Amino acid sequence: MQVLSYSLENRVPVVAFSEDRCLTVFEHPLIDSLHEIYHEPKELYVKTPSTMQAEVIPSVEQILASFEIQKLILLGTAEGISSTLRPYWSEATKGLANVVQAVPDMLEIVPLGTSKGHGVKLLLDHLGVSEKEVMAIGDGENDVEMLRLASLGIALANGSDLAKAAADAIGLSNGEDGVAHAIYKYAL
Repeated sequence: MQVLSYSLENRVPVVAFSEDRCLTVFEHPLIDSLHEIYHEPKELYVKTPSTMQAEVIPSVEQILASFEIQKLILLGTAEGISSTLRPYWSEATKGLANVVQAVPDMLEIVPLGTSKGHGVKLLLDHLGVSEKEVMAIGDGENDVEMLRLASLGIALANGSDLAKAAADAIGLSNGEDGVAHAIYKYAL
């Protein structure tokens, strides 16, 4: 896979998600941040004496031969993601994958048609529930389709401009318990 090779050659931290596993091609402090800052589940990591880390599998060929990758996350600075990685990968994956950002320092590459909105729609169809009965709350670009799908989409005040534009209402920020406030205000 082109992304894994690029990561290894350019020393850009990447994490590949495969079912219940979190894989990378080399160790990097930003990869550790997925657990420490973003609270990715610990079961996705291999415990080492000093920290929780993603599994390091330095061979791109071994990853491709042994794992089915559902999502890739490239990590870096907000400036590096927006000025270099996003433009490069948006063009390189055009027609092959979706490129989105949930937060400024991460770039997600997912299969075409993959989104929170698509996942919610599948769940609603399975449960026989209408979009008219759904409220969605989000703050990132990866929440846009879900916010548009719901009959009431609420973006958090500290959310991305894209999330806010897709929402029906703007709630409080994450730091102000915006999700709880939205549930009390609109659902209860």
